[in-house]
Amino acid sequence: MRANRPPFRVGLIQMRCSADPDDNLRRASEMLRDAASKGVQVACLPELFLTPYFCQTEDAAVFDLAEPIPGPTTEALAKVAREAKMTVVGSIFERRTAGVYHNTAVVLDVDGSLVGRYRKMHIPDDPLYYEKYYFTPGDLGFKSFETKHARVGTLVCWDQWYPEAARLTALQGSEVLFYPTAIGWHPSEKAEFGEAQASAWETMQRAHAIANGVFVGAINRIGHEGAADGGIEFWGGSFLADPFGRVLARASRDREEILVVECDPRLQEETRRNWPFLRDRRIDAYAPITQRFLDGS
Repeated sequence: MRANRPPFRVGLIQMRCSADPDDNLRRASEMLRDAASKGVQVACLPELFLTPYFCQTEDAAVFDLAEPIPGPTTEALAKVAREAKMTVVGSIFERRTAGVYHNTAVVLDVDGSLVGRYRKMHIPDDPLYYEKYYFTPGDLGFKSFETKHARVGTLVCWDQWYPEAARLTALQGSEVLFYPTAIGWHPSEKAEFGEAQASAWETMQRAHAIANGVFVGAINRIGHEGAADGGIEFWGGSFLADPFGRVLARASRDREEILVVECDPRLQEETRRNWPFLRDRRIDAYAPITQRFLDGS
């Protein structure tokens, strides 16, 4: 994290994802260019934006959707980044080799160069979220990337529930943590649990912002996907929180939107001076955190 870095403008791209990858890439590129016209310098797309959320079922044919990195989608996003002079964070279904696939976030800088990649570390296995079938857990560790306008940390969806992931990414100097996401309601549960689920999701990420003194951007998709009498209703609600945990901008539940927010690194400096959580960490006492559970076995 460089001292006295000027404010940078972030764009969160909340979008609907159709069954046509070419259409999704075209619309994502248009939204990124629109964001650049609004002065956005660092933009992030939702998780696996190129396709519908295919993890609702287990289907070996879906592996044909995966692609290498660099590959066609990263090349297309790099072209947009280069033309718009904007850093772009994209979420890709990565084919590493036959039988090894990852859920990967890529960071492309203003010249179109691939600054780096982060492979999703925490892989869920829940009803309609059968990600363990598709994704090998990440093996690159937690990552932070220096770009022209900001030092960017990337995590992906299920990672957002883990304070350890946010902490280890923030400790590498991140000024903003991005969470490209695909999260929604099971329609049959929405009436009873929907408000509490969405609130927990937002609260958890705002807590990461506070605990680490960083900006946090959560970028979700919208729309119903899957079976008409079931599936998932993605709840949108993309937002950006400041290092004090305040939500600076929040998107709707059901519309495609571009959230544009100015992030001032001086606020990070000021917040950490007054809430010096990093200073007061007892790093000498945290060794047991590497154990699964402290039951003596």
